[in-house]
Amino acid sequence: MRLWDFPDEYVIEPTDGSSASSLSINRVDASIKLLDAIPDCSSVRVPKIQTIFGVVGMLKLVAGSYLIVITERECVGSYLGHPIFKVVSMRILPCDNSLKDSSPEQKKVESEFSGLLKVAEKTVGLFFSYDTNLTLSAQRLNDLGDESKLLPLWRQAEPRFLWNNYMLEVLIDHKLDPFLLPVIQGSFHNFQAAIGKEIVDVTLIARRCTRRNGTRMWRRGADPDGYVANFVETEQIVQMNGYVASFVQVRGSMPFLWEQIVDLTYKPKFEIIKPEEAPRVAERHFLDLRKKYGAVLAIDLVNTTGDEGRLSAKFASSVEPIQSDDLRYVHFDFHKICGHVHFERLSFLYDQIADFLDKNGYLLLNDKGEKMKEQHGVVRTNCIDCLDRTNVTQSMIGRKMLELQLRRIGVFSAEETISKHPNLDEKYKILWANHGDDVSIQYSGTPALKGDFVRFGKRTVQGILNDFYNALGRYYLNNFVDGTKQDAIDLLQGHYIVSVSRDMTPPSQKGGLESMAVNAYVVRLQSSTETYSSLFNDLSLSVQFINTSLQNFPAALGLVSVGLFLAVVSLGQARYDLRYLFFSALWATISLGAAAVVKANGRIFCNRPRLHKPRR
Repeated sequence: MRLWDFPDEYVIEPTDGSSASSLSINRVDASIKLLDAIPDCSSVRVPKIQTIFGVVGMLKLVAGSYLIVITERECVGSYLGHPIFKVVSMRILPCDNSLKDSSPEQKKVESEFSGLLKVAEKTVGLFFSYDTNLTLSAQRLNDLGDESKLLPLWRQAEPRFLWNNYMLEVLIDHKLDPFLLPVIQGSFHNFQAAIGKEIVDVTLIARRCTRRNGTRMWRRGADPDGYVANFVETEQIVQMNGYVASFVQVRGSMPFLWEQIVDLTYKPKFEIIKPEEAPRVAERHFLDLRKKYGAVLAIDLVNTTGDEGRLSAKFASSVEPIQSDDLRYVHFDFHKICGHVHFERLSFLYDQIADFLDKNGYLLLNDKGEKMKEQHGVVRTNCIDCLDRTNVTQSMIGRKMLELQLRRIGVFSAEETISKHPNLDEKYKILWANHGDDVSIQYSGTPALKGDFVRFGKRTVQGILNDFYNALGRYYLNNFVDGTKQDAIDLLQGHYIVSVSRDMTPPSQKGGLESMAVNAYVVRLQSSTETYSSLFNDLSLSVQFINTSLQNFPAALGLVSVGLFLAVVSLGQARYDLRYLFFSALWATISLGAAAVVKANGRIFCNRPRLHKPRR
């Protein structure tokens, strides 16, 4: 498409050779209309012209609306014969000329939230297709009726995986089907490899659910409706000799209400919220999964001891009353059995679940497109973050299923395995490692841990060092970056609608660090959908504290570090002069006191002042 950026309007002109009308968006009030021709240009109305590759949607904030378009794309492969594109960059186009007539308070709030859109502009892992529906697995696409296949792509889409679902609403209301582009967030990788004289094409797709989307520490567990954090559908597709085979797995946080409040500790304590509600929430979650996927095998990979053990015990007790032929729970203590290097012991887990995989199968289409086999159930895997242990386990299951599929197609003999084909084996490991990194980056901000095993089939010294660096990176991002990112996600997904309170008087200041905050203002955050409304009935006005003098975490960390350094140096000098014992104790006391203040006020240091409470 061609974007005409006029001083008073944006005009989006299709350039595909069709005679379709152009789309005009007013820059004052964001009104939308279709045009048969591009408006005239003049010396006082000179447009900037830019090529764009799709319209993501529109968002309305306090006083202005914002159009989001794709400015760069990259073709990353094909899905069942259709080109797939990755979003390389987006641009936020403001329709906020009406701001000049707004109150100072509105301008201040608008500036804050439009700043969040700049964060959202850098969202990673977005994919789209002009020709096919990426939100649907191959089996669901195959099951679409003839009438459904004629509908626009957005009408066919699975709402759970439609990343821009909320942002499309304005365009949908104006019946602008030619401009509606479904986008998913997740991962898309594929490769081709030779098996003898035959060529196998393997694709791996991740689809992130938007119902409880977010970042690692700020989205945990489930909401009261059973929608869980970091829920991802992973589909492995094999194409060979005209056959198409597909196998779907899912991952997601433990399905009851629990959280970790960011407080600057490396691993904040897990808190189970309303434990008496856990069975009901779990039942809702698994009822939804059974409706969508059939039978469910829930694999729990967390530890049996410590805080993880408490969560695992609650998960097991919540599922126990609802277990049936269609729902089975298996606990596998990944760390205890596999440790940090013996991941080959996952074969013990496979022995426990092989009967479920054999019974519920996978999709298989022959060279005529006829369904020879169908997947009747899904494996649901979780660890604490549904990232590292989960990805290692899912890659093992995916490998076993690929071998079964190649045997069924007739390419592999009864005992033949992927490891006997070095080229295929290497590319398959890299495929799953890249997949794990993508999902991990979107949730935690860093690549997956234990990626060396997935990538090379063994743990390496370099991999262990990388895990250490990535763990430190996660700590920093979770505490000081992800809060802002979470706010941006919530705006894009429509979990919050922003409005300014009529009463702009700040509430009374609290003591401690909060008393040092200035220029406070109040922002009301309201739920935009029925799904989330129950979570925010008791959400009162949140206070935005800015310009807090102790908000600079690096300075605080530096103070603690210098204090500890001087304490150690003084202690070293104490053998020559006992007075240094006093100085050592003094510096140690200062450091510990500063660290205690930092931890106690971690919610103020973390990231920036939050626009809302972390959602449970």
